[in-house]
Order: sequence, then structure tokens, then C-alpha cells
Amino acid sequence: MLIIPVKEGENIDRALKRFKRKFDRTGAMRQLRSRQQYTKPSVRRRAEIQKAQYIQGLRDKEEL
Repeated sequence: MLIIPVKEGENIDRALKRFKRKFDRTGAMRQLRSRQQYTKPSVRRRAEIQKAQYIQGLRDKEEL
């Protein structure tokens, strides 16, 4: 459970913004979306490798 203390005279929009930021950092929505369907470990590993290759390719292009 997230607790966001609201200070005296603080704008509610600012407190809501702090809540949203804290909620995003917990990764709750990402976890819920990933649990909606099962992905095999081999498929997950293959996606991670492909992502790493893509990022490495971008870094190699940047160095040239």
C-alpha cells in the first residue's frame, strides 16, 4: 500500500503527481500486464537477447 503524506496547505495536484510517480516506480501495472498471459521462459529469454542485440547495434552505430 502506498502512503503519500499530504502537507498542510499543499496543492492536491502536487500530491497526486507524487502518488503517480511513486506508483510508476513500483512497477505494479507492468507486473499486472505481464501476468495477463503466460510466456514460456525460452520465449522470454529470446526476447531479452534480441533486445540486447538491438541496443548493442545502436551503441555500435553511435561509436562510428
